[in-house]
Amino acid sequence: MTARILPGATLGMLGGGQLGRMFTIAALNMGYRVIVLDPDPLSPAGQLASDHLCAGYDDQTALDDLADRCAAVSTEFENVPAASLRRLAARLPVRPGAEAVEIAQDRLREKTFARRAGLATARFREVRAPQDIAPAWAAMRGAAAILKTARLGYDGKGQALCHSEHAVHEAFATFGMLPCVLEQRVDLALEVSVLLARGADGAISCFPPAENSHADGILDVSCVPARIEPGVARRATQMATALAEALDYVGVLAVELFLTEDDELLVNEIAPRPHNSGHYSLDATACSQFEQQVRMLCGLPAGDVRLLSPVAMVNLLGDLWGDSAPRWEALLENPAARLHLYGKAEARPGRKMGHFNLLAADVDAAVAAALAIKRELRRD
Repeated sequence: MTARILPGATLGMLGGGQLGRMFTIAALNMGYRVIVLDPDPLSPAGQLASDHLCAGYDDQTALDDLADRCAAVSTEFENVPAASLRRLAARLPVRPGAEAVEIAQDRLREKTFARRAGLATARFREVRAPQDIAPAWAAMRGAAAILKTARLGYDGKGQALCHSEHAVHEAFATFGMLPCVLEQRVDLALEVSVLLARGADGAISCFPPAENSHADGILDVSCVPARIEPGVARRATQMATALAEALDYVGVLAVELFLTEDDELLVNEIAPRPHNSGHYSLDATACSQFEQQVRMLCGLPAGDVRLLSPVAMVNLLGDLWGDSAPRWEALLENPAARLHLYGKAEARPGRKMGHFNLLAADVDAAVAAALAIKRELRRD
């Protein structure tokens, strides 16, 4: 049996962004101390942590200090160097482990792993050199395709829609000829994500699937329950569970899926951490994804993932700020709205500054009310 880490212990968090901040809040509320390692002196998580180690993720002195002072360590994003995770894991529990994080860091490895686990993905081919483009484009069979950098792309960055082989060459040059994946563009009915927690004992708890819509490559709105058939929801949950088991994963995992117009589910990406589409859980489920992350890190039983209310989550990007703060009164006057701001000092276009959750009697009403509030937030 895995030893349990109980309140009073100190937990480490690699990464000081909003996901690390919400983990820190959950851990502090549960009676733990939290040390955040992040190079940004103004990191959102570092502002609230018991201590902030302001250093790079490969700083061996800082990593050793973290290992000396913590009972276990987690991470808020997948681009932490795997070598750092392995260095820490030699001394204390690190969840998720380096192997799973390494797979999620590389789109080619990620999609190949999903295929080997028996799960469907969109058609894809590797592009590492200009001579790879012609056979990769031929494999798309005349369909439009998306060229994606294999590493470090997120929120629509490092992606280009291509309608011809020539366009692939142009995009590949724009990306500095970094290793890429060319992926067939599929006709989507919608996108869904499944968030789950898997313990060291192999027990899995799945949150209700979320239905997601994007704007300019960035998640805009998530709603739960997803407006999909029960059979589709079961299949999505089964696929996410299969991936977690194949990875021998420990922690909170998000699996993004495409539902095609032919009612086929395809694995798009995995995130070895809490996920933007799971922020609804802060207000609409019995246990949030961040408390669940604390529980998995500490070897505790999973919390209750029961949905308490239909909900819509809306991202708040820096574009809303303009020359002044949004009209918060438009949100705060609604008793069913819950505002979560991330403590970021500077609002920039495309930067995630916060989100809000809107609870309602049914999901359609939640989405409609949330979008109405979002329209009212902007000062024109």
